[in-house]
Amino acid sequence: MNLNDLNIPLETLQVIWVCTLGILLTGYVILDGFDLGVGLLHLFSKKDIERRLMLNSIGPVWDGNEVWLVTSGGALFAGFPAAYATLCTAFYLPLMLLLSGLIFRAVAIEFRSKQPMAWWRWMWDVCFTIASTLIAFILGVVMGNLIRGLPLDSAGEFIGDLSTILNPYAMLIGIMTVALVTMHGAIYLMMKTEGEFHDKMRKWLNPAIIFFMISYATATMATLIYMPHMVTMLHNRPQFFALAIMNMLCIANIPREISLGRDGRAFASSCLNIFFLLLLFGIGTFPTLVRAMNGPELLSLTIYHASSSATTLKILLIIAFTGMPLVSAYTFAVYWIFHGKVKLGPTSY
Repeated sequence: MNLNDLNIPLETLQVIWVCTLGILLTGYVILDGFDLGVGLLHLFSKKDIERRLMLNSIGPVWDGNEVWLVTSGGALFAGFPAAYATLCTAFYLPLMLLLSGLIFRAVAIEFRSKQPMAWWRWMWDVCFTIASTLIAFILGVVMGNLIRGLPLDSAGEFIGDLSTILNPYAMLIGIMTVALVTMHGAIYLMMKTEGEFHDKMRKWLNPAIIFFMISYATATMATLIYMPHMVTMLHNRPQFFALAIMNMLCIANIPREISLGRDGRAFASSCLNIFFLLLLFGIGTFPTLVRAMNGPELLSLTIYHASSSATTLKILLIIAFTGMPLVSAYTFAVYWIFHGKVKLGPTSY
């Protein structure tokens, strides 16, 4: 294909590519979110067979879910290298902890049931829960700082330190993210289990929902009070307020579907909740990728001056529209093959 035949303006390519990046990130949070939630809930169960059920509920899919995060990082690097460089500099330590969490979570899942000793399994159970909690919290802290902004110089380089990143607002968003994936994981476990453990998960879900609603309401109030730039787009285009209404309806529908015994629909509502939350985040920050808290209008990195060239974006667009259907098809196939209630067998974790 001749790239010159793609007569797409650079501004349009930039918008398309940031939307593609948003789709990849949303896919990761929805899919790996319940993996993290299962990890957060793992130590609450005291029976070995229940912990094995939890691990095997995500066993066939957890590694494929992480592909979406890897792809998101590659998309950011290729499409918006300036923003990628700034974020990697600003969040160097958190990203190293995030990668460590991903490694230890994977090792814990694979090694946990290799030996029958109680101390061995307990050690990897603790690693699994700590790693899952760390990943969820760091993702929330990064998102909180993207909303609040980072101190940047005239070259777009980060000029803060670790205390700048660990601010109260970012940690509040981190706590809300932990609450979100906990609720998401609990609903997933309800959908994948049956019998006594399913009933136990139903009891666990109510506190998880309350935890999320309290943290979500607190984070929303803090955003409205301290981050007024996030609602500028809603002021300018009131039709976007419908997305906030849809988000609240999805949250309200979760306990309704649970009470009616429709776990699958409750999980779908939880997925839509994540989708609308990230969509509102994208609308609130657009077109900024990295907001400069010390000069939002002059120093912020936007999609329009932090992107790669038009030729690069065209190549990436071809790759994305070729690869994403394949990844989506693979994901659908895996979830279809392993749908239904989880069962323990000779090859189970």
